Amino acid sequence: MTIQITTEVIQVSPSLKRTPLFPLYAQFPGVRCIDFGGWELPVQFSGIIREHETVRQQAGLFDVSHMGEFLLTGDDAEAFLQRVMTNDVSRLADGQAQYTLMCYEHGGVIDDLIVYRLSAGQFMLVVNASNIDKDFRWLESHLPGGATLVNKSDDLSLLALQGPSAEAIAALITDADLKALPPFHFIKEAEVCGVPALVSRTGYTGEDGFEFYVAAADAPALWTGLLAAGQPHGLLPAGLGARDTLRFEAKLPLYGQELSDSITPLEAGLGSFVKLAKPDFIGREALQKQKEQGVPRKLVGIEMIDRGIPRCHYPVYAGGALIGEVTTGTQSPTLKRNLGLALIQADFAQPGTELEVEIRGNRLKAAVVPAPFYRRGAKA
Repeated sequence: MTIQITTEVIQVSPSLKRTPLFPLYAQFPGVRCIDFGGWELPVQFSGIIREHETVRQQAGLFDVSHMGEFLLTGDDAEAFLQRVMTNDVSRLADGQAQYTLMCYEHGGVIDDLIVYRLSAGQFMLVVNASNIDKDFRWLESHLPGGATLVNKSDDLSLLALQGPSAEAIAALITDADLKALPPFHFIKEAEVCGVPALVSRTGYTGEDGFEFYVAAADAPALWTGLLAAGQPHGLLPAGLGARDTLRFEAKLPLYGQELSDSITPLEAGLGSFVKLAKPDFIGREALQKQKEQGVPRKLVGIEMIDRGIPRCHYPVYAGGALIGEVTTGTQSPTLKRNLGLALIQADFAQPGTELEVEIRGNRLKAAVVPAPFYRRGAKA
């Protein structure tokens, strides 16, 4: 995707979709918006590096209202999810969430998503913004008679509070006991900044944090209230730029780069979210075969030895032969190293293996290194 950066929010085409928080972006003089999959979204508010470091050290607030939400209900809802998801949805209790993937029959990924069990026979599915229409059509085409699927994406907004100070800030704006809330658990009905919200301990940055699902009309009040409460803790609004560098350091996949219809979950290193022991699910046969025969490609971390920054789609070589390509790469804001994720032939995936990355026609030395590059509380 080609990203066009603008210096003012008003310069982006009015045909783009906007979240309910769009009118509030202009309060920040440094805001820059981009066309992100048909949405007009802030790539930064005050600077990508500043926002990245603030999330790692204090906390950042993200408007991720472009994400999609589907409501699935009915007696056959759980059985349906078991059929179309790679993870074991039957393990969920009320108030639990689960990361999972949907695959085609050949094992390629349709999307990665989070499933929330609201109650018996009632689930919320949170999908990637660029895949909302595709996902809904695919799910609807497999829907059994005993289940109903409704697209609630336009009715809901999603804000993400992420960073070491997230818990302290959240405690100021709700009476819900968020301190006792474990990761991937949620409170279905809470009041946050005076508005009703579903609050989950989830996120996409590698840090602790919470995500708040609210009615679209309530999003501005929640955004304003959170920023005010978090000001003494150093809270800043953060855009897509920091969101991308943060998730990259934590090796969290981005659909269209680390995942696609031609990349399987096993190749992407997500085998722990593929439960081959459960009853049949779409894509299971192909994934079982791939596991038995050996995964042909693997997603690995790479670090540049020569001076250069690896970028998405840059070719990767070993011994003069093309063995794969970079999926994401940048200079890590936390580690100050030129790092990348690359999908390469499995024979070359061992840490320490020397590679070459082609950057503007030159093949520069690199090496396979362990990833994730960053884990909360430790720097690799």
